[in-house]
Amino acid sequence: MSFTMFVTWVLVGVLAGVLAGLAMKRGGYGLKKDIILGLVGAIGLSWIFRAVGLFPQAGIVAMAFVAAVGAVIPIAAQRKFWPTESAGEEKADKWWRWGLGAAVVAVVVWMTLGPVPQPAATAAVIEERTYAVTPASVKVQAGIVTGEVTAMKVAERIEKGSDRIVTPAKLTATLTLKNTSANQTVRLLDGKLLYIDAQGQPIKLEDGRTEPTLKFASYGSERLDPGQEATQTVDVEFPVEALKAKRLKEIRLAFAYIPSPYRAETVNFAVSLGAGK
Repeated sequence: MSFTMFVTWVLVGVLAGVLAGLAMKRGGYGLKKDIILGLVGAIGLSWIFRAVGLFPQAGIVAMAFVAAVGAVIPIAAQRKFWPTESAGEEKADKWWRWGLGAAVVAVVVWMTLGPVPQPAATAAVIEERTYAVTPASVKVQAGIVTGEVTAMKVAERIEKGSDRIVTPAKLTATLTLKNTSANQTVRLLDGKLLYIDAQGQPIKLEDGRTEPTLKFASYGSERLDPGQEATQTVDVEFPVEALKAKRLKEIRLAFAYIPSPYRAETVNFAVSLGAGK
């Protein structure tokens, strides 16, 4: 049951109670009792119809008719079997009936002819637009540190249909670094990506966007012992200018590390073993 349908039942019940005193001037117990009888009849009969499945797809007009019939039944029964001997209502009650009746009619007219509520705006569909990076994997080497950047991809999130950019382009990849030294430990400091155009100049990011840097310490892989390898995810900003055809020539990865002598220590400590049991 919708809220609009319930409001219709209530309005019909109130209107029937208001009109009862105007149509049947004798035998009533006053405006309040007539409205209560009208509400009980309108809501009761309408609920019964809905509960037993009669006219399940009935529109608001049909259900309003059912509510009107339901409101009339208890009011007519009261006048027939339990009438009052009162000669009529007070003048104040009559004014209340006319005023309340006019208000109910105004509400019904507004509900019927008023502005139709607009459907709620549907949520925008967001999709990912990807740009292939060729080649998708490249080898890297800087002194005793070697590695590979794999699965490179540029993607931006846009609103389907309008092509409005929701999330600016980002470069994602997997970076693997390895310490090839036999006797030196390496401590990685930080790294930075540069996007180079066809003239060999860096392509700048737009204002307000974060520079594409790598913080190795945040991944817990800043220390590489001899022969040790570390892998981390790259997820950095990508300039809009670089998305244009033939604008980007290369991507440059610059990173710093501190080599230090590798030391393997042996520690001896005395122990004793008790007798077995």
